[in-house]
Formats: sequence, structure tokens, C-alpha cells
Amino acid sequence: MIPPIEKSITVPCDQKTAFNTFINDMGDWWPKDKFTYSMMKGAPAKTIQVEAKERGKITEIGSDDAQTPWGYIETYDPYSFVGMRFHIPAPGHEDGGLSLLELRFTSVDEGTRVDLTQSDFEGIGEMGEMVRGGYGHGWIMIFEGAYAAACS
Repeated sequence: MIPPIEKSITVPCDQKTAFNTFINDMGDWWPKDKFTYSMMKGAPAKTIQVEAKERGKITEIGSDDAQTPWGYIETYDPYSFVGMRFHIPAPGHEDGGLSLLELRFTSVDEGTRVDLTQSDFEGIGEMGEMVRGGYGHGWIMIFEGAYAAACS
């Protein structure tokens, strides 16, 4: 079993704002010049669109307007929890699979504690350990950096 990635941050905003920022504003705060399929092809993505509902699609809109599916929302409980299935690696690559990304939003005195857990790397096959390592480092910039800054 490949252990999950677990991260926790506290952001200085209320629970509803923290949740909405992650889901509804992902296209604004996500580092599109570093962590997108479009960037792997040489240009930053235009945006990331999230349909905020169960079975809602998560889609990258590339610099060339190409739409690349990232996954979908599996569980949607505003403003406390969201579970998403993400393609790993990018769609169309060998050994592709879906990881499970879960976020829990809890009101605390300082604002909102956001707990991130990413799991189900086993379904990726031989690349599971490597992909987990990449995401472990990536979430530092994405979650602890870009998302936290968007909530400030």
C-alpha cells in the first residue's frame, strides 16, 4: 500500500470562503504556468473550470482552447468537504489512473483549517510511488503556496 499524502493548513478566512476559493476560484489561483497539461506542451493553461456539484467535471482550458479533463467531483458537501477524482498522469498517458483528493474545511479561531488527503496511488501501477512523490512536492506550491495566498 502506498501511503496517502496528508497536508493541513489554516487560512485566515471563514469556512465558506475557504471552500469557495478552492472550488469556484481554482482557475484564478492554480499555478497554471507550472502545473497544467498545457504547460507540459509549452504554454500555460488559460484556466481550470470546476462544475461545483457531485459528478461535476474538472477541466483544464489550454492556451489553444483545448479542453483536457482532469477528473470529476465524487463527493460534494458545501462548505465542509469535497472529494475529487483526478487523472494521473495526464489523460492519454500509459498507466493512467484516478487518485482520490479529499479536502475537509473546519472552522477554527484563526479562520479555517483545510485538511488535504490524496490517496489511491496503487491504481496507477508501477508509476504509483513516483507520482505520489511528485504530488507530495507539488502540493507545497499549489496548496500551501498558491491556494493559501488566495485565501489571505
